[in-house]
Amino acid sequence: MPHRQLRVSRVLLANGLGNLVPSPHGAVTSVGVFDGVHLGHQSILDANIARSASLGAEPTVVTFAQHPKEVLLGRAPRTLTTVEHRLALFARSGISHVVVMTFDEQLRNTTADAFTESILQAGLDTRAFVLGFDSKFGKDRAGGPESLRALGHDVEIAKKVLVDQRAVSSTAIREAVELGDLAGAKAMLGRAVTIYGEVVHGEALGRRLGFPTANLDLFHELQPPHGVYACKAHIVPPPSASGAPDPRERIGSYSAAANIGRRPTVAAPGAAALVEVHLLDFDGDLYGQRIELEFVHRIRAEKTFSSLDELQRAIAADVEAARKAHA
Repeated sequence: MPHRQLRVSRVLLANGLGNLVPSPHGAVTSVGVFDGVHLGHQSILDANIARSASLGAEPTVVTFAQHPKEVLLGRAPRTLTTVEHRLALFARSGISHVVVMTFDEQLRNTTADAFTESILQAGLDTRAFVLGFDSKFGKDRAGGPESLRALGHDVEIAKKVLVDQRAVSSTAIREAVELGDLAGAKAMLGRAVTIYGEVVHGEALGRRLGFPTANLDLFHELQPPHGVYACKAHIVPPPSASGAPDPRERIGSYSAAANIGRRPTVAAPGAAALVEVHLLDFDGDLYGQRIELEFVHRIRAEKTFSSLDELQRAIAADVEAARKAHA
Protein backbone atom coordinates (compact mmCIF):
# COMPACT_ATOMS: atom_id res chain seq x y z
CA MET A 1 0.00 0.00 0.00
CA PRO A 2 1.44 3.44 -0.86
CA HIS A 3 2.58 5.82 1.86
CA ARG A 4 -0.13 8.46 2.24
CA GLN A 5 -0.01 11.93 3.77
CA LEU A 6 -0.99 11.64 7.43
CA ARG A 7 -3.00 14.13 9.46
CA VAL A 8 -1.82 14.20 13.09
CA SER A 9 -3.83 15.69 15.96
CA ARG A 10 -2.12 16.03 19.34
CA VAL A 11 -4.53 16.26 22.25
CA LEU A 12 -4.16 17.29 25.88
CA LEU A 13 -7.52 16.44 27.37
CA ALA A 14 -7.70 19.62 29.44
CA ASN A 15 -7.44 22.08 26.57
CA GLY A 16 -6.75 20.28 23.35
CA LEU A 17 -10.18 19.17 22.12
CA GLY A 18 -10.22 22.15 19.79
CA ASN A 19 -7.31 20.52 17.95
CA LEU A 20 -9.65 17.79 16.73
CA VAL A 21 -11.09 18.61 13.33
CA PRO A 22 -13.41 15.80 12.23
CA SER A 23 -13.39 14.68 8.65
CA PRO A 24 -16.52 15.93 6.83
CA HIS A 25 -17.24 12.26 6.14
CA GLY A 26 -16.77 11.09 9.73
CA ALA A 27 -14.29 8.50 10.98
CA VAL A 28 -13.85 4.81 11.49
CA THR A 29 -11.81 4.71 14.69
CA SER A 30 -9.43 2.25 16.35
CA VAL A 31 -7.96 2.87 19.82
CA GLY A 32 -4.75 1.51 21.32
CA VAL A 33 -1.02 1.87 21.96
CA PHE A 34 -0.14 -0.17 18.83
CA ASP A 35 3.44 -0.66 20.01
CA GLY A 36 5.31 -2.37 17.19
CA VAL A 37 2.38 -2.11 14.74
CA HIS A 38 2.65 -5.90 14.51
CA LEU A 39 0.51 -8.44 12.61
CA GLY A 40 -2.27 -8.23 15.21
CA HIS A 41 -2.33 -4.44 14.91
CA GLN A 42 -2.17 -4.66 11.13
CA SER A 43 -5.28 -6.86 11.21
CA ILE A 44 -7.07 -4.02 13.01
CA LEU A 45 -5.74 -1.37 10.61
CA ASP A 46 -6.65 -3.41 7.53
CA ALA A 47 -10.19 -3.94 8.83
CA ASN A 48 -10.43 -0.22 9.69
CA ILE A 49 -9.40 0.79 6.16
CA ALA A 50 -11.86 -1.67 4.59
CA ARG A 51 -14.72 -0.42 6.79
CA SER A 52 -13.76 3.21 6.10
CA ALA A 53 -13.90 2.55 2.37
CA SER A 54 -17.37 1.00 2.68
CA LEU A 55 -18.67 4.03 4.63
CA GLY A 56 -16.71 6.72 2.77
CA ALA A 57 -15.17 7.70 6.12
CA GLU A 58 -11.64 8.57 7.25
CA PRO A 59 -9.52 5.70 8.70
CA THR A 60 -8.48 6.99 12.12
CA VAL A 61 -6.32 5.74 15.00
CA VAL A 62 -6.29 7.10 18.56
CA THR A 63 -2.98 6.31 20.27
CA PHE A 64 -0.80 7.59 23.10
CA ALA A 65 2.47 9.51 23.11
CA GLN A 66 3.91 7.34 25.89
CA HIS A 67 3.00 3.91 27.20
CA PRO A 68 0.04 4.18 29.63
CA LYS A 69 1.77 1.81 32.08
CA GLU A 70 4.11 4.69 32.95
CA VAL A 71 1.16 6.35 34.71
CA LEU A 72 -0.82 3.25 35.63
CA LEU A 73 2.06 1.28 37.19
CA GLY A 74 4.82 3.86 37.60
CA ARG A 75 6.95 1.98 35.07
CA ALA A 76 6.63 1.01 31.44
CA PRO A 77 8.43 -1.39 29.10
CA ARG A 78 10.90 -0.06 26.58
CA THR A 79 8.82 0.39 23.48
CA LEU A 80 9.34 -1.38 20.19
CA THR A 81 8.29 1.81 18.40
CA THR A 82 8.23 5.40 19.58
CA VAL A 83 5.28 7.54 18.55
CA GLU A 84 7.26 8.99 15.62
CA HIS A 85 8.05 5.50 14.36
CA ARG A 86 4.41 4.44 14.80
CA LEU A 87 3.22 7.45 12.81
CA ALA A 88 5.36 6.37 9.87
CA LEU A 89 4.06 2.79 10.12
CA PHE A 90 0.44 3.98 10.35
CA ALA A 91 0.88 6.08 7.23
CA ARG A 92 2.42 3.14 5.34
CA SER A 93 -0.56 1.02 6.37
CA GLY A 94 -3.01 3.50 4.83
CA ILE A 95 -4.29 5.29 7.94
CA SER A 96 -4.92 8.97 7.17
CA HIS A 97 -5.61 10.48 10.63
CA VAL A 98 -3.88 9.73 13.93
CA VAL A 99 -4.84 11.33 17.24
CA VAL A 100 -1.88 11.30 19.65
CA MET A 101 -3.00 11.73 23.25
CA THR A 102 -0.93 12.46 26.34
CA PHE A 103 -1.72 9.77 28.89
CA ASP A 104 -1.72 11.57 32.23
CA GLU A 105 -3.69 11.43 35.48
CA GLN A 106 -6.59 13.32 33.95
CA LEU A 107 -6.92 10.87 31.09
CA ARG A 108 -6.45 7.97 33.50
CA ASN A 109 -9.47 9.17 35.48
CA THR A 110 -11.66 9.89 32.45
CA THR A 111 -14.54 7.42 32.33
CA ALA A 112 -15.05 5.31 29.24
CA ASP A 113 -18.40 7.01 28.55
CA ALA A 114 -16.86 10.49 28.85
CA PHE A 115 -13.94 9.51 26.61
CA THR A 116 -16.35 8.09 24.05
CA GLU A 117 -18.57 11.16 24.08
CA SER A 118 -15.88 13.89 24.10
CA ILE A 119 -13.12 12.39 21.96
CA LEU A 120 -14.59 9.62 19.85
CA GLN A 121 -17.98 11.14 19.10
CA ALA A 122 -17.78 14.94 19.44
CA GLY A 123 -14.10 15.17 18.51
CA LEU A 124 -13.95 12.67 15.66
CA ASP A 125 -17.55 12.07 14.55
CA THR A 126 -16.93 8.33 14.64
CA ARG A 127 -19.33 6.38 12.42
CA ALA A 128 -17.97 2.94 13.32
CA PHE A 129 -15.27 1.33 15.47
CA VAL A 130 -12.74 -1.38 14.65
CA LEU A 131 -11.06 -2.75 17.77
CA GLY A 132 -8.80 -5.59 18.80
CA PHE A 133 -10.19 -8.61 20.63
CA ASP A 134 -8.65 -7.30 23.89
CA SER A 135 -9.20 -3.54 23.40
CA LYS A 136 -9.93 -1.59 26.58
CA PHE A 137 -10.00 2.13 27.37
CA GLY A 138 -11.23 4.62 29.96
CA LYS A 139 -11.02 4.61 33.75
CA ASP A 140 -10.48 1.11 35.16
CA ARG A 141 -10.39 -0.16 31.54
CA ALA A 142 -14.18 -0.13 31.55
CA GLY A 143 -14.50 0.78 27.87
CA GLY A 144 -14.37 -1.67 25.01
CA PRO A 145 -16.53 -3.35 22.36
CA GLU A 146 -19.30 -4.23 24.84
CA SER A 147 -19.64 -0.71 26.26
CA LEU A 148 -19.66 0.83 22.78
CA ARG A 149 -22.31 -1.59 21.54
CA ALA A 150 -24.41 -0.84 24.66
CA LEU A 151 -24.36 2.81 23.55
CA GLY A 152 -25.61 1.79 20.11
CA HIS A 153 -22.31 2.05 18.21
CA ASP A 154 -21.30 -0.02 15.19
CA VAL A 155 -18.32 -2.11 16.41
CA GLU A 156 -16.21 -4.63 14.50
CA ILE A 157 -13.67 -6.81 16.30
CA ALA A 158 -10.64 -7.63 14.17
CA LYS A 159 -9.54 -11.24 13.98
CA LYS A 160 -6.97 -12.48 16.49
CA VAL A 161 -3.67 -13.30 14.78
CA LEU A 162 -1.74 -16.39 15.88
CA VAL A 163 1.86 -17.29 15.13
CA ASP A 164 2.95 -20.77 16.23
CA GLN A 165 -0.39 -21.12 18.03
CA ARG A 166 0.33 -18.06 20.18
CA ALA A 167 -1.52 -14.75 19.99
CA VAL A 168 0.74 -12.06 18.56
CA SER A 169 1.47 -9.39 21.18
CA SER A 170 3.89 -6.56 21.81
CA THR A 171 5.05 -8.35 24.97
CA ALA A 172 5.96 -11.50 23.05
CA ILE A 173 7.84 -9.48 20.43
CA ARG A 174 9.77 -7.56 23.10
CA GLU A 175 10.85 -10.89 24.61
CA ALA A 176 12.01 -12.14 21.21
CA VAL A 177 13.98 -8.95 20.45
CA GLU A 178 15.66 -8.94 23.87
CA LEU A 179 16.68 -12.59 23.36
CA GLY A 180 18.02 -11.84 19.88
CA ASP A 181 15.39 -14.03 18.21
CA LEU A 182 15.13 -11.85 15.11
CA ALA A 183 13.33 -14.54 13.10
CA GLY A 184 10.70 -15.04 15.81
CA ALA A 185 10.14 -11.31 16.17
CA LYS A 186 9.93 -10.92 12.38
CA ALA A 187 7.26 -13.63 12.18
CA MET A 188 5.07 -11.70 14.64
CA LEU A 189 5.80 -8.24 13.25
CA GLY A 190 5.19 -9.23 9.66
CA ARG A 191 8.40 -7.42 8.72
CA ALA A 192 12.01 -7.36 9.87
CA VAL A 193 12.91 -5.95 13.29
CA THR A 194 13.68 -2.23 12.94
CA ILE A 195 14.83 0.58 15.19
CA TYR A 196 14.34 4.24 14.40
CA GLY A 197 16.55 7.11 15.48
CA GLU A 198 18.27 10.37 14.70
CA VAL A 199 21.94 10.61 13.70
CA VAL A 200 23.87 12.53 16.37
CA HIS A 201 27.51 13.54 16.76
CA GLY A 202 29.89 10.97 18.24
CA GLU A 203 33.65 10.77 18.76
CA ALA A 204 34.41 10.11 15.05
CA LEU A 205 36.55 7.10 16.01
CA GLY A 206 35.08 5.04 13.19
CA ARG A 207 36.16 7.65 10.66
CA ARG A 208 39.70 7.62 12.05
CA LEU A 209 39.74 3.83 11.67
CA GLY A 210 38.55 4.09 8.06
CA PHE A 211 34.93 3.09 8.70
CA PRO A 212 32.80 6.20 9.37
CA THR A 213 29.69 5.47 11.40
CA ALA A 214 26.38 7.18 12.06
CA ASN A 215 25.57 7.24 15.78
CA LEU A 216 21.86 6.78 16.44
CA ASP A 217 19.81 8.31 19.25
CA LEU A 218 16.98 5.76 19.44
CA PHE A 219 14.49 7.78 21.53
CA HIS A 220 14.41 4.78 23.96
CA GLU A 221 13.37 2.14 21.44
CA LEU A 222 14.12 -1.47 22.36
CA GLN A 223 17.08 -2.99 20.52
CA PRO A 224 18.50 -6.50 20.03
CA PRO A 225 21.38 -7.78 22.22
CA HIS A 226 24.82 -6.22 21.95
CA GLY A 227 26.80 -7.34 18.94
CA VAL A 228 27.52 -6.70 15.28
CA TYR A 229 24.76 -7.00 12.69
CA ALA A 230 24.25 -6.86 8.95
CA CYS A 231 21.50 -4.31 8.41
CA LYS A 232 19.66 -2.20 5.88
CA ALA A 233 19.79 1.51 6.71
CA HIS A 234 16.76 3.40 5.41
CA ILE A 235 17.15 7.18 5.48
CA VAL A 236 13.74 8.71 6.07
CA PRO A 237 12.61 12.35 6.08
CA PRO A 238 12.07 14.06 9.44
CA PRO A 239 8.44 14.65 10.46
CA SER A 240 6.73 17.85 9.41
CA ALA A 241 6.00 20.66 11.86
CA SER A 242 2.66 18.96 12.61
CA GLY A 243 4.42 15.71 13.48
CA ALA A 244 3.16 13.93 10.38
CA PRO A 245 5.56 11.82 8.33
CA ASP A 246 6.77 13.25 5.05
CA PRO A 247 4.86 11.64 2.16
CA ARG A 248 8.20 10.49 0.71
CA GLU A 249 8.59 7.17 2.47
CA ARG A 250 12.38 6.88 2.20
CA ILE A 251 15.13 9.10 0.83
CA GLY A 252 17.49 6.18 0.29
CA SER A 253 18.32 2.65 1.45
CA TYR A 254 21.83 1.24 1.95
CA SER A 255 23.39 -2.03 3.01
CA ALA A 256 25.11 -1.51 6.36
CA ALA A 257 27.00 -3.03 9.26
CA ALA A 258 25.92 -1.95 12.74
CA ASN A 259 27.41 -2.34 16.20
CA ILE A 260 25.27 -2.22 19.33
CA GLY A 261 27.20 -2.08 22.56
CA ARG A 262 29.45 -0.32 25.04
CA ARG A 263 32.65 -0.43 22.90
CA PRO A 264 34.77 -2.14 25.60
CA THR A 265 38.00 -1.70 23.61
CA VAL A 266 37.86 2.11 23.61
CA ALA A 267 35.23 3.20 26.17
CA ALA A 268 35.42 3.40 29.95
CA PRO A 269 33.81 0.59 31.97
CA GLY A 270 30.11 1.22 32.45
CA ALA A 271 29.84 3.51 29.42
CA ALA A 272 26.41 3.83 27.88
CA ALA A 273 25.58 1.53 24.99
CA LEU A 274 25.67 3.05 21.53
CA VAL A 275 24.25 2.12 18.14
CA GLU A 276 26.82 2.81 15.42
CA VAL A 277 25.99 2.22 11.76
CA HIS A 278 28.45 2.04 8.86
CA LEU A 279 26.65 2.48 5.53
CA LEU A 280 28.38 0.50 2.79
CA ASP A 281 29.38 2.49 -0.30
CA PHE A 282 27.96 5.74 1.10
CA ASP A 283 29.67 9.11 1.26
CA GLY A 284 27.71 12.00 2.72
CA ASP A 285 26.63 13.94 5.79
CA LEU A 286 23.93 12.22 7.86
CA TYR A 287 23.88 14.44 10.96
CA GLY A 288 20.30 15.24 11.95
CA GLN A 289 18.85 12.66 9.57
CA ARG A 290 16.41 9.96 10.68
CA ILE A 291 17.42 6.35 9.99
CA GLU A 292 15.18 3.30 10.21
CA LEU A 293 17.61 0.43 10.76
CA GLU A 294 16.43 -2.99 9.61
CA PHE A 295 18.20 -6.05 11.06
CA VAL A 296 19.16 -8.73 8.53
CA HIS A 297 21.62 -11.04 10.31
CA ARG A 298 23.71 -11.17 13.51
CA ILE A 299 27.41 -11.42 12.66
CA ARG A 300 28.98 -11.81 16.09
CA ALA A 301 28.82 -10.87 19.76
CA GLU A 302 30.54 -7.79 21.17
CA LYS A 303 34.24 -8.38 21.95
CA THR A 304 37.16 -6.63 23.62
CA PHE A 305 40.26 -6.24 21.45
CA SER A 306 43.84 -5.75 22.60
CA SER A 307 44.60 -2.76 20.36
CA LEU A 308 43.09 -0.34 17.87
CA ASP A 309 44.85 -2.23 15.08
CA GLU A 310 43.11 -5.44 16.11
CA LEU A 311 39.81 -3.58 16.35
CA GLN A 312 40.33 -2.12 12.88
CA ARG A 313 40.95 -5.59 11.42
CA ALA A 314 37.83 -6.91 13.14
CA ILE A 315 35.72 -4.07 11.73
CA ALA A 316 37.05 -4.80 8.25
CA ALA A 317 36.05 -8.45 8.67
CA ASP A 318 32.62 -7.41 9.97
CA VAL A 319 32.04 -5.16 6.95
CA GLU A 320 33.02 -8.00 4.63
CA ALA A 321 30.67 -10.36 6.49
CA ALA A 322 27.88 -7.78 6.11
CA ARG A 323 28.52 -7.59 2.37
CA LYS A 324 28.25 -11.38 2.11
CA ALA A 325 25.03 -11.41 4.16
CA HIS A 326 23.48 -8.83 1.83
CA ALA A 327 24.73 -10.65 -1.27
